[in-house]
Amino acid sequence: MRGVETSRVEGFSDATFAFALTLLVISLEVPRSFNDLLDGMRGLPAFAICFTMLVWLWVMHYRFFRRYGLEDPITLTLNSALLFVIMFYVYPLKYVFLGFVGFITRGHLQPVDAVTIQPEQVCGLFVIYGVGFSAVFTMFGLMNLHAWRLREALQLNEVERLVTREELVRCGSMIGMGLVSAGVALALRNVHPGLSGFAGFVYALSGVIEPIIGMRFGKAQEKALQAMRDRGEWPPA
Repeated sequence: MRGVETSRVEGFSDATFAFALTLLVISLEVPRSFNDLLDGMRGLPAFAICFTMLVWLWVMHYRFFRRYGLEDPITLTLNSALLFVIMFYVYPLKYVFLGFVGFITRGHLQPVDAVTIQPEQVCGLFVIYGVGFSAVFTMFGLMNLHAWRLREALQLNEVERLVTREELVRCGSMIGMGLVSAGVALALRNVHPGLSGFAGFVYALSGVIEPIIGMRFGKAQEKALQAMRDRGEWPPA
């Protein structure tokens, strides 16, 4: 962990993440009746999903700055671009999951009419969401690629290099997933406009891809760590 203390870059980034979470708030108004309270609470499942996804991105951001402690101009530029994209990504994220929860629960946990969209507009929604999703992980990927290029200056050991490569592969898979989903939405539009919504199920592939990446690099990291122990390089002095 090279980033020991919280820097101004992280402080600004944390404030941006906090503001993004604020934009996800179910309702900005205090309910005036019990029925209003219940209507607001029905948005909780979609809020929980969006909240979890933003926390996931925050954890990735936190780990990056703790691992490498970079604050050079390239890192600052890429981090600023990442925060910009995340702020853009918030509303499509909330919109998609409000509609998704309403659809799969048939209005029991979220009103079906929580979002208004025409069948011919579904394709555009998933293209916007897919491009935003890919853009977020493109920024993360570029940040990790920058750290990889500085591996000698940062004196990354064998395990740390494997961790960096794992993050690069993970980001690449997420970028591909978002672009494939957008492509599927465009392809299904030509069959029937309403079918474009099935492009969202492409993201379920992460449940398969993530374990594969974890197992592949996890075994390599264990071997590298054991080799470092055998050479007396771990734990570090």
